[in-house]
Amino acid sequence: MSVNVLVIPEDFRKDQYVLKPIVEAMMAKIRVRARVMVCTDPLLGGVGEALKWERLDEIIEMYRGMTRLFLLLVDRDCDDSRVARLRVLEQQAAAVLAGSGRVFLAEHAWQEVEAWVLAGMQDLPGDWSWKDVRADCHPKESFYNEYARRRGVLDNPYEGRDVLAREAARNYQRIRKLCPEDIATLEKRIRQALC
Repeated sequence: MSVNVLVIPEDFRKDQYVLKPIVEAMMAKIRVRARVMVCTDPLLGGVGEALKWERLDEIIEMYRGMTRLFLLLVDRDCDDSRVARLRVLEQQAAAVLAGSGRVFLAEHAWQEVEAWVLAGMQDLPGDWSWKDVRADCHPKESFYNEYARRRGVLDNPYEGRDVLAREAARNYQRIRKLCPEDIATLEKRIRQALC
């Protein structure tokens, strides 16, 4: 089976470099041949816009002819109500996509997508606790930026996300193990939807 996957980030300008390689690795793990694309039109520009049904409906309409699986992937940012909002969006999309064979799934990164990159790294500083990384509301600022600085890629384009996320994706099993609430859950939901 081969499917076209459209990843809808809250802001593609940096997130695309994290999300595309990790979603590609996830699809390979579940043995689905996938062409993973990141939605760059329209630019949502933040989680507030990404959680508006009107914006998502516009994207679904624009890409429905060429997409089997729509994945809305946003940061949690310590917002305990975010998952409930994502489930409402899934219900709205299901109504629009009913009978089409297309699927819309939404998931939040616990707490930011940069944590997924860190999960795939086997050389995190010894004094960092993974529990602390996962619990931090802003691991991008608290951990990712420091890690990218230590690796010498913080001054690269996209603060090294393209380089580090590709490396992390090669360790997808590690990401899945360290991120059960989001990555492992999303993988299971995709498997159920497509297989």
